[in-house]
Amino acid sequence: MMQNCGAWRMPWGDSMNAAGYKHVVLALIFLKYISDAFEEHRKRLEHESYADLEDPDEYRGQNVFWMPPKARWECLQKDWKFGVPPLRNANFAWGQHIIHHLAPTGYAGFVLANGSMSSNQSGEGEIRKNIIEADLVDCMVALPDKLFYSTQIPACLWFLARDKSGRPPTGRKEPLRDRRGEILFIDARRMGKMVDRIHRELTDEEIQRIARTYHAWRGEKEAGAYQNVPGFCKSTTLDEVRKHGYVLTPGRYVGAEVQQDDEPFEEKMARLVAELREQQAEAARLDEAIWKNLKALGYDA
Repeated sequence: MMQNCGAWRMPWGDSMNAAGYKHVVLALIFLKYISDAFEEHRKRLEHESYADLEDPDEYRGQNVFWMPPKARWECLQKDWKFGVPPLRNANFAWGQHIIHHLAPTGYAGFVLANGSMSSNQSGEGEIRKNIIEADLVDCMVALPDKLFYSTQIPACLWFLARDKSGRPPTGRKEPLRDRRGEILFIDARRMGKMVDRIHRELTDEEIQRIARTYHAWRGEKEAGAYQNVPGFCKSTTLDEVRKHGYVLTPGRYVGAEVQQDDEPFEEKMARLVAELREQQAEAARLDEAIWKNLKALGYDA
């Protein structure tokens, strides 16, 4: 089906840069992974007496990660349960396509431009509202700019969950925390380091911090206990998101980062008083210079 939609079509004869080559290799790796996983899944079904090998629901995705190519609308229209997306923007066309194919306990993650979190143009706000009200949004991550070789604009990560009740997904035995009516917001815009003039990379430690925060919030014991961190992450209710007009920008929810101040009060006051005296002396010097110049111009009061 993905092939029929044109998702992996290669424009033979066109030049390819290093970034394009990486995308093609990554796509081939994913195709091999999907093919192997499909075969393993089918073999498992063959040994399960209650399984129906011809039932499409047996093959719904447990985990989906996606970066959107240009949409082929004729392949997607049947999946638009939350609203009709604008013709020139495929964000919610592919997003709804992925939701449609999620298994009952499946998860999806996809990369979109920041506008997807707040845009109200051409019905996008209504689609986002409907997805939120369906309680599908699990986590939103705001990323810094210059992370991608094909564009310098900042992007965001959407993580959706078909079932947030805590029922464990396929491959996991222990249940997760009941997260119904909640969304986790992570603001990672200040993360990353510049590796050259126009490219930024997240460090391994930063990636682990983001992942660990999400896993802890979901209730995975091995990730430790979750807590809100001002300026970085916050667990928010759907009621609060409604008050913000269904905008999913993390910066609206996580608040300001708490500034660490380890300077003793007495030392801090002595330093501030000394700075104030220096500034007052500089102000008096400037006042004297101004009046001196005015007097030279014949404006002595």
